[in-house]
Amino acid sequence: MGVFSIGLSGLNAAQAGLVTTSHNISNAGTEGYTRQRTVQEAQEPFFSGGGFLGTGTKITTTLRQYDQFINKQLLDAQARSSELDTYEQQIAQLDDLLADPDAGLSPALQDFFRAVQDLSANPTSSAARQSTISAGEALASRFQLLDGRMNEIRGDINSQVIGHVSSINSYAQGIAEINKRIQGAESAGPGQPANDLRDQRDQLITELNRIIKVSTVQQSDGAISVFIGNGQSLVVGNIPFQLAAVPDPADPQRMTLGQVLGGGGTVAIPESMFSGGELGGLLAFRSESLDDAQTALGQLAMDFANGFNAQHRLGQTLDGNPGGDFCGFAGTPTARTAASQIRVTIADTRDVAAA
Repeated sequence: MGVFSIGLSGLNAAQAGLVTTSHNISNAGTEGYTRQRTVQEAQEPFFSGGGFLGTGTKITTTLRQYDQFINKQLLDAQARSSELDTYEQQIAQLDDLLADPDAGLSPALQDFFRAVQDLSANPTSSAARQSTISAGEALASRFQLLDGRMNEIRGDINSQVIGHVSSINSYAQGIAEINKRIQGAESAGPGQPANDLRDQRDQLITELNRIIKVSTVQQSDGAISVFIGNGQSLVVGNIPFQLAAVPDPADPQRMTLGQVLGGGGTVAIPESMFSGGELGGLLAFRSESLDDAQTALGQLAMDFANGFNAQHRLGQTLDGNPGGDFCGFAGTPTARTAASQIRVTIADTRDVAAA
């Protein structure tokens, strides 16, 4: 081993460092790219009668500037942020719907009671009576309009759930394919990480995490297993598991997530097992806000109708006969139970109490 060989080893190490630096600069704008660095160490020394003599340097590996702990914290924060952003966007629709100064429920109620007040001041006026009837019809239409808009929001959530499930399956397939490529690349160079492929995989996991919160487990062969919810497998090694959008067993009008079984069947997964990401925000909004708001709207409509009818029956007609019901219910009021196949007929809406 001579001076020339030692100098050449230094040049080769410097060249490897320049190549890595050039690679970093070239990918400065690449989304998901992680800066790389070369790891350099002294070569094995040469023993001579006068002791060990140095033989130069070498590059042992090229590593990513990557911290698994920080990345996990980032994924957790990102999933929570996506969930809250989606929740805020959805609940803003509900807020705008109910609090609208022109199309909300409050102005319709005010118009109705204003008409009733005018009628009470002049009960024999045909014009005042007709105005009250018209205001009542407008109020009933407003209840129906609000309920219909909430059903539209519910339908939009169903569509988004279907779209998100399709995206999740696509990401799962992509992660599984890159896992397979990483396994092949790293088996060809034992102990050497396939940095760029790992960056591509991490980017897919990051994008998937925006949709639904994921957890990952690093395997010894370089692959990463991905799990969602309370541990449902999405990717194990190079095998992806598919999800499906299925009707909720408790309410077939709402779409939820299901796991596709090996035999081709699908089993629904309880929504409570999922949190985080855009999909978690949608499911949380539907169960925590939309369901309660629509139930409260229906309860308010029934309580208002029953309360006003009770008061109206205390009055008299122009002919001196006892007053009847002012508000009626179109059709027979019904309600679905959790069994979804059973429908309950409500004989008297006055017996329906708020949950």
